[in-house]
Amino acid sequence: MKLFDSHCHLDDSVYDKDIDDVIKRANEAGVSAMMIVGTNKDSSNRAVALAESHNGLYASVGIHPHDAKNCSEQVLSYLIKLAKNKKVRAWGEIGLDFNRMYSPKKDQEKWFVRQLESADELDLPVIFHERDSNGRLLEILKEKHGKERKGVIHCFSGNKSELYQYMDFGFYIGITGILTINGRGAELRKLAPLIPADRILVETDAPYLTPAPEKNHTKRNEPAFVKSVLLKLAEARKEDPESLSDIIWKNTCKLYK
Repeated sequence: MKLFDSHCHLDDSVYDKDIDDVIKRANEAGVSAMMIVGTNKDSSNRAVALAESHNGLYASVGIHPHDAKNCSEQVLSYLIKLAKNKKVRAWGEIGLDFNRMYSPKKDQEKWFVRQLESADELDLPVIFHERDSNGRLLEILKEKHGKERKGVIHCFSGNKSELYQYMDFGFYIGITGILTINGRGAELRKLAPLIPADRILVETDAPYLTPAPEKNHTKRNEPAFVKSVLLKLAEARKEDPESLSDIIWKNTCKLYK
C-alpha cells in the first residue's frame, strides 16, 4: 500500500527531537510522500528547508487565516519568491476561520483573496482552510474562481451541500482522522461514499487530529497514522483498501504535480 500524507506540519517544534524517526516510521507504514504545509512566513521557511533535506517530502507556502493580521505585501512578496523553490508544490493553507477569530474578518478576507491571486499567478494548487465561515468562503470563491484553479478542501467536515459545491469547483476533498472518531466522524462517514474516488485525498494534519486507534496511545499525530485514515475510509466506502490507496496516491500526485 503506497500512501501520500497530503497535509502535515512536520515543521512543528514537537518533532524537533525525533524528526528522522518520524519520517522513518512513515516510510515503514507505506507513506512514501508527505506535503508539509506552511501557515506563516516562518513556518513556510521551515517547511521548505525540511522538504529540501529529505526525499519524498514537499512543501507549501502560505498565511493561515489565524495569522492574517500579520500579513503584508512584503510578506506576500517573500512567499512568492520562496514558492519558486522546486520543492514547493502548493500554496496554503489559506482561507477563513471565524471560530477562534485570531485575526479580524476583514484581514482574513483581504489576504485570502490576495493569496488566491498569487497562487493563480504561480499556477500552484491551493490548500483551503475553512471553519465556521457560514458560507463566506464559498461566496468569495464564487466571486473569484478561476476555471484553471486546482485545490483541496483541507480537513473537510462540512455538510452535503458544501461538499457538492466544493466538488463543483473541481476541488479535491481532504479526509483526516476525524473520520475514525465514533461520534465526531459519524456525519463524515455518511458523506464519504458520495465523493468520487478520483477526488479524494487523505491527510493527517499532524501533529493534530490523531486518528483512532492511535489516539488511544498518543496525543501527537504523525504521517505514519494516515494509514488508519485510509483503512477507515475504505471501510466507510465499502471498497478494497489497496485499490483505494492506489487511486488516492495518483490523485495526490496529480494535484501537486
